Amino acid sequence: MIRLWGRATSSNVMKVIWLLEELGLPHERRDVGGPFGGTATPEYRAMQPLGLVPALEEEGGFTLFESNAILRYLCNAHAPATPLYPSEPRPRAQVEAWMDFQQTALTRPASVVFQGLVRTPPAQRNQAAIATGIKDTAAVWAILDARLARHPYVAGEALTLADLSFGPHLHRWFRMDFEGRPAAPNLQAWYDRLLTRPAYKENCAGQLV
Repeated sequence: MIRLWGRATSSNVMKVIWLLEELGLPHERRDVGGPFGGTATPEYRAMQPLGLVPALEEEGGFTLFESNAILRYLCNAHAPATPLYPSEPRPRAQVEAWMDFQQTALTRPASVVFQGLVRTPPAQRNQAAIATGIKDTAAVWAILDARLARHPYVAGEALTLADLSFGPHLHRWFRMDFEGRPAAPNLQAWYDRLLTRPAYKENCAGQLV
């Protein structure tokens, strides 16, 4: 049995749940992190050294951390033929490059905006940091918008792990309440396509919390 540790409101947990549902893999999720705590225990730190979420656990004592690594592992171990993670070297490399791009370019500014606007009371918000975060996040989404002008999904004609890595952040971007969101028609069309997938709509496109 696959056991996923992490609260459902974490974007990094969301993407893993989305994949598990897309692949139809039986699993259980246990709430840790945020208001649930539990990430500072020696047992959890043995799975996730930084005490973040998610962590994956399977029979035989196998554990894994880092959300995008978990996505790759699940496909390799449980669905090696899935088009979500192409087997040919060049298509796979494209998927992996965009997954890394999500982590290196988008995560930091997007987190500043989300934490500032959604999880921080208005009186305590750092408006300057939020404004900078919006600008930096918009610049990343502009790169995706230009790419999506050429094909419907990040890595080409079909949904892949590249889309899954961005999906939770994409929902937040379109649902957060702020002024000055640049027009991005290709990004919007991509978001609309993702919303037609039940696993995405149910697990990644809910209320902002």
